[in-house]
Amino acid sequence: MLALSAVAGKNEPAKKTVSLADQRKAEYIFLQAQNEKMKSNYDAFYELMAHAHEIDPNNTAISFYMGMCLVRMNNTTKERCERGLALMKEHFEAQPEDLYETTFYSDANMQLGHPEEALRAIKLLNEHNPNRLELQMRLAEAYSRSGDYAQSNATYDSIAAIFGDNIQLTAGKINNYQAMQDSAGALNEMRGLLYKAPKSADYNITLSNLFQHYGYTDSAFYYLDRAQEYEPDNGYIYLVRADYYNQLGDSVGYEQQIYNALTAEQLDVDSKLGVLLDYIRQQLAREDTTQRINDLFTVLIQQHPHEASIHQLYSEYLYARGDVKGAIEQLGYSLDVNPTDASGWRNMVILNMIDDNYAEAIKASEKALEYNPGNLDLMGYVAGCYHQMKEYDKAIETYVNTLALTDSADVEKQSELYCGMGDTYSEMKDSVKTVECYEKALELDALNSGALNNYAYYLAQRAQDLDRAERMAALAVKDQPDNANFIDTYAWVYFAKKDYNMALLYIKSAVEKDEDNHLLEHYGDILWFNDQKDEAVEQWTKALEKDPDNELLQRKVKDKTYYE
Repeated sequence: MLALSAVAGKNEPAKKTVSLADQRKAEYIFLQAQNEKMKSNYDAFYELMAHAHEIDPNNTAISFYMGMCLVRMNNTTKERCERGLALMKEHFEAQPEDLYETTFYSDANMQLGHPEEALRAIKLLNEHNPNRLELQMRLAEAYSRSGDYAQSNATYDSIAAIFGDNIQLTAGKINNYQAMQDSAGALNEMRGLLYKAPKSADYNITLSNLFQHYGYTDSAFYYLDRAQEYEPDNGYIYLVRADYYNQLGDSVGYEQQIYNALTAEQLDVDSKLGVLLDYIRQQLAREDTTQRINDLFTVLIQQHPHEASIHQLYSEYLYARGDVKGAIEQLGYSLDVNPTDASGWRNMVILNMIDDNYAEAIKASEKALEYNPGNLDLMGYVAGCYHQMKEYDKAIETYVNTLALTDSADVEKQSELYCGMGDTYSEMKDSVKTVECYEKALELDALNSGALNNYAYYLAQRAQDLDRAERMAALAVKDQPDNANFIDTYAWVYFAKKDYNMALLYIKSAVEKDEDNHLLEHYGDILWFNDQKDEAVEQWTKALEKDPDNELLQRKVKDKTYYE
C-alpha cells in the first residue's frame, strides 16, 4: 500500500521507451499480481501492480489494473479516482471489445458520476459483442441511468424481441415510466405482461402492487383477489394484503391478514417470523397489553413445534414485556432443539441471574459448557453466580481456573477476571487480596472502567486514598457517562471527602437514570448531610419499599436519622 500510495501521488510520466526485457519483467510481475488477487491477497496485488506499472507504463492491460487499484484502494480521493479512470480508459480505447475490462470501466464511470462515458463504453462493447443478453441489459440500464428513459425502453423492447419477454424487462420499463411520471405507461406495461400469462399469481400481485402505488385501492384488491384465486395457498398474498390494510389504517383487516399469513402452510418459517417481528414492534410501540401476540405465538408453535427460532423470538418478546420466567421457559425450549447455541446459553444464564436464580444460572452454565467447552464468558458467569450466592471460595476457585485458561495476550479478559476476584475478596473482608486484585486488573488494563469504578468505591467506603479514588471514578464516568452506578460511585467518593454539595449534584444525576434501592439509600444519606432531613427520610422510605428486609434502612426510616 505504501508503494501504491507513492505512485498514486505522482503525475503519470509521459510515455517512455521501455526495453523488451523490462516489458517482459513487467508482464511477469503483472501475472504475479493476478495470482495474489486470485488468493484474495489484495495488499500484495496492489503493491505488485504499482511496481509493474512503474516499470512499463505503456502496457495498457497493466495500466487498466493500476487504475482499478486507484479507484478501489482504501481512503481513495477524487483525484486518484479520476486518475484511475484515465488509466483504465487507455486500455478501453485500445481494446474496447474486452468484456470484463470494459464492463468494469463502464460501471466505474457510472458510480463516479460520468454516465455519458459509461454509456459510450457499454454501447461500444455491445457493438463488438452483439446479442449478448447481459450486455443488452446493461445497455438498457445505462440509458436509464443517463436519463434517456425512452431509449432505455426501446432497448428493453429489442431484448424482448430476441430473448422473449419476462418480468425483469417489464420491471425495468416500469421503472422508466415511473421516472417519466407516466402512470398509464407503467400500468399498461404490466397489463401487457399479465395478458400473456393471466393466471400467474406473481404477475397479478405485481400489477396489484402497482395499482396500490398509484392509489387505486379497489383495483389493487381486485388483482390481489385474482392472485389468491389462482394460488389459494400462497402465504405471501396475505402479507401483501396485510400491508394494504395497514396503509389504509384498517387495524382489524390488518390483524386478520397477519393471522392468515402466520397460519398459511406454504409460507416459510423465516417469512412468518419476519411478519410477526414487524407486528410485535408495532404493538409494543402502541403499548398494546392484550393477549393477541401470545395467541399468535401459540399458533406458530403449534404449527412448528421444533423451530428453535420461534421459541427464541418468543423469549425475547416475553423479556421485553417483563416476563422473565416466561422468557426462561421459552428459551429452554429453544435450547432443547438447538443445544449447541452458545449465545442462547449465555442469554439463559443472564436471564436466570436477572431472576436472582443463581443456582439455575450455574446449572445452565455447566450445561452450556458441555456443548461449548472452554467458553470463558460462561465460566466468568459461574464465578459471578457463586459470588451472588455468597459462596466466595467457589467463586475464587472458578476465577482462578478461568484465568488459567485465558490467553496470556488477552489482557482485557484477564483484567476483567481480576476485577471480579477483587469484588469477591472485598466481600470476604480480605483487604490485602482485594487491593492486589484491583491493582492487577488496572495494571493489565488501565482503562478497565469496571475495575476503576469498583476500586474507587472500595476506597470510598473505607475513606482511603480518596484523591486517587476521585480520579478513578472520574475516568469510569467519562468512559460510561450514562452508567448510573458509576455516577453513584463518583457521588460517594465526594461524600467520603465530605464535599456534600458535589455529592448531591452527582447522586441526583444517578437517580435520574436509575432508581435502584442502593442509589436511593445513598441519595437519602447525602441529602441528610446537606441538611435536607425530611427529603432524606423520603428517599430512604422509597429504598426500603424496594428492599424491605434491609435492617439498616429499617432503622433509618424508623428512627429518622443517619446510621453508618
